[in-house]
Amino acid sequence: MRKSKTKQDNTDPRILPAYSIPEAAHYLRIPFATLRSWAMGRTYKTASGKKFFHPVIKMADKKSRLLSFINLVEIHVLDAIRREHNVAFPKVRGALSYVERKFPVAHPLADHKFKTDGADLFIEKFGKLINISEDGQMAIREILNAHLKRVKRDAQGVPIKLYPYTRKKEMSEPEVVVIDPLVSFGRPVLSGTGIATSIIAERYKAGESINGLADDYGCEPIKVEEAIRCELSVEAA
Repeated sequence: MRKSKTKQDNTDPRILPAYSIPEAAHYLRIPFATLRSWAMGRTYKTASGKKFFHPVIKMADKKSRLLSFINLVEIHVLDAIRREHNVAFPKVRGALSYVERKFPVAHPLADHKFKTDGADLFIEKFGKLINISEDGQMAIREILNAHLKRVKRDAQGVPIKLYPYTRKKEMSEPEVVVIDPLVSFGRPVLSGTGIATSIIAERYKAGESINGLADDYGCEPIKVEEAIRCELSVEAA
């Protein structure tokens, strides 16, 4: 069986440390404190004393606190899992551990098997852990599928592009902004153009109009709006 390139080539830009935690939180529209806990862990107080929340993301470079593109994909999927039910994270961790045992790979949430089989296994285990209804399981499945569709893969199933949400993470959001580790050093760009969203946003903040920018880049104004929205500060949720 052919192994994933993420295990064959340590120079693969998809697994190289490239994103700080604040950058990843911004691009994926996740509160910084939440993402930091997922990636670094955190100490918290309980009635019986201090405890440690162990990280659920294996950072590309923990010493430098840098994430890889594959890490972004994992976080993107984990965000879908966490959003539907406001339950204690140990329940989520239990379901994730179950999936990891079934798919013993370095990054199970980013592995192509998660999309085909892992999501169903997670939903089954998660449902048993928190006793959710069949309707609740269907809601989780819909959100997971919507997130997974925004991850594009190569012929071997390895993630190569991520279309992050730029609005309120609605299933119908257009795939206008893309993160591709081979384009613009992995920073968000306007899909099909390679133009960094940061450049578009800077021109807009300097006083240029959306219609004028759309004319310059030969695209619809709605795409310029999405590029600008991508660069707006993320409100803590």
